[in-house]
Amino acid sequence: MSRYARQELVPWIGAEGQRRLVESTVGIVGMGALGSASSTLLARAGVGRLILADRDVVEMSNLHRQMLYTEADVADRLPKSEAAARHLRAANSEIAIEPLIADIMAEEARELFSRCDVVLDGTDNFETRFLLNDAAVEAAKPWIYAGAVSDYGALMAIVPGEGPCLRCLFKEAPAAGSVPTCEAAGVFGSAPVSVAAFQASEAVKLLTGHKENLARWFVRISLKEPSLAITEFKMDPNCRCCQEGRFDFLEERAISSANRLCGQNGVMIIAPKGTRIDLAALESRLAIFGRTYRNKYLVQTDLEGFKLTVYEDGRTMVQNTSDAAKARSIYARYVGI
Repeated sequence: MSRYARQELVPWIGAEGQRRLVESTVGIVGMGALGSASSTLLARAGVGRLILADRDVVEMSNLHRQMLYTEADVADRLPKSEAAARHLRAANSEIAIEPLIADIMAEEARELFSRCDVVLDGTDNFETRFLLNDAAVEAAKPWIYAGAVSDYGALMAIVPGEGPCLRCLFKEAPAAGSVPTCEAAGVFGSAPVSVAAFQASEAVKLLTGHKENLARWFVRISLKEPSLAITEFKMDPNCRCCQEGRFDFLEERAISSANRLCGQNGVMIIAPKGTRIDLAALESRLAIFGRTYRNKYLVQTDLEGFKLTVYEDGRTMVQNTSDAAKARSIYARYVGI
């Protein structure tokens, strides 16, 4: 009996729908709680290729909600996309899984949409979400917005040209401090998993040709009450993105070079394009200041009470501060870019 026999019995999927899934490519940006759960569901559903993008490393504080990872991944300081790929391959060896250890900027977003049939949002900030929205509209490819914090979450399937885009709903990114964050409000582990289940279902509908059943409006899920609310809205005729064709984030008019990390007291510094770090040399240089760790992906060290994680492309996570200026200062002092 086929691996997917029970799934093929679902009337709106069937053998033809399963064939479409096997021939599809899905990108997932952000392999935290949302990306862990949605990628697991899609890998087991038989999506033929998954491209997993993340800039972060597995940490102990991730394990209560990020379902793919283990304590061994923490001990090995594995990048999330690489750890996720290993676990998903163990669950389904018949599909292709491509880890992408990178911060998704304009070039990467365009490349991702050129290769994928649909892209899923597992990110933790509106800058990246608006970037994905720009890239989706430009490429005329669907993507599925999602977010979760505390004990609730939200999602929306976005099909450019057939319904509203994210900037029809959110004209600008919410002001700093105006929305709850993982760091301030925490995360109940079931919340992102519940949202990811809806998100993966929307992806399967798109891939099997059932767009008529998509959640094209803003869906909010709360686990405490519990409740599910749907807010309907239309395309904004004055939308800067899908109506005026202005891609502020894709064209890097609105992208910062330092992003505060959700659920962590830290800042991610983005190096200039084309940067390459000799990790062995960097480890030697940093060793005089304190204990260091290096694998083929990164160097980690503790300096002046700050934890630095430096990747080969120069991206550096500075933890134990949310002050971007301080993070840049530490970055310049020790990494030297």
